[in-house]
Amino acid sequence: MSVTTPLRFFNPFQPTLNCYHRLKPHHSSSTHLLFSTMQNLLILHGKSSFETELAQSLKTNNTIKLPEEDGQVSILVHSSQQRGVQNDAFDVDLYMNSLTTHRYGKFFIYSPRLSSTQDIVSKNFSEIPVGSVCVTDLQFKGRGRSKNLWESPKGCLLFSFTVEMEDGRVVPLLQYVVCLAMVEAIKDVCDVKGFAFIDVRIKWPNDLYLNGVKVGGILCTSTYRSKKFNVSVGIGLNVDNEMPTTCLNKVLSELSMVDCKLRREEILAAFFKRFENFYDVFINQGFRALEEMYCRVWLHSGQRVVIQEKNNEDESVDEVAVTVQGLTASGYLLAIDDDNELYELHPDGNSFDFFKGLVRKKLE
Repeated sequence: MSVTTPLRFFNPFQPTLNCYHRLKPHHSSSTHLLFSTMQNLLILHGKSSFETELAQSLKTNNTIKLPEEDGQVSILVHSSQQRGVQNDAFDVDLYMNSLTTHRYGKFFIYSPRLSSTQDIVSKNFSEIPVGSVCVTDLQFKGRGRSKNLWESPKGCLLFSFTVEMEDGRVVPLLQYVVCLAMVEAIKDVCDVKGFAFIDVRIKWPNDLYLNGVKVGGILCTSTYRSKKFNVSVGIGLNVDNEMPTTCLNKVLSELSMVDCKLRREEILAAFFKRFENFYDVFINQGFRALEEMYCRVWLHSGQRVVIQEKNNEDESVDEVAVTVQGLTASGYLLAIDDDNELYELHPDGNSFDFFKGLVRKKLE
């Protein structure tokens, strides 16, 4: 029996993904696995022989389920493909050669253009291994907060992957692990390549910011099946598309005297390495074991927030100032007022900016 988890379970944590139109693709001499004229193409690939055999089986049995919006799609297995040069395509070989995980990111689904990577992994959760990832270069029906749909063009790192969890109480905290893993992965790639440090930060609950501008967002959705939560995690990260705001490579170029660029493939491989490690800590020790590291890279420690509360007696609006201290056990903001009273801050569910519509709950 499969039961879809109500989206309000994730509502405090749903992001707004980016909608960027001006393209700035990679200029690389790497060989890529893609027919430049074939947009309706789905490539399956595996890191090990197990995943490769599974890819062949899914292709042979025509098992992969696709959204109607993607139309007729040719499903191909990586090892059977001719190699053609497409400078702005995701380099499957570079990604696989960079990947060092035991579980996550090893079964790989790729298409140059998809309606939604989130829909692909959600529809095929039971057919693909836990930790499978779907990547696209261009997404035309990305999902965000309040069911908003977004077009995410080339230059973004666009992917979704699968996680299986047993304890529903900690599922909402997973997005914090994902955010932390991505921030640390970007640092790791910069360190390995000797690039300048770019200070990507977490804006609670699930956005990534750089120099005060949003460059990424995370979306988690879940279904409950056979006493387990099947979680699909979607991420959009502006790596090489500087309009309409900014991207990682734009900021990196401003900090560097020489030409240097982050690659989507290397960021994704570094992300899964970090996520696999952080996820094991999260499941075995709880989020508290990661919270100190998380709070070092978020934007909100010591932030003053003004809560507006309606006075029921005369319908006036009272303003109460509180200071953010961290996170509560349930994943909401922990804050303290000037009288040293502790509060848990919840989004009101209506405001586009979470910090414009917070509701406080006194903690005993």
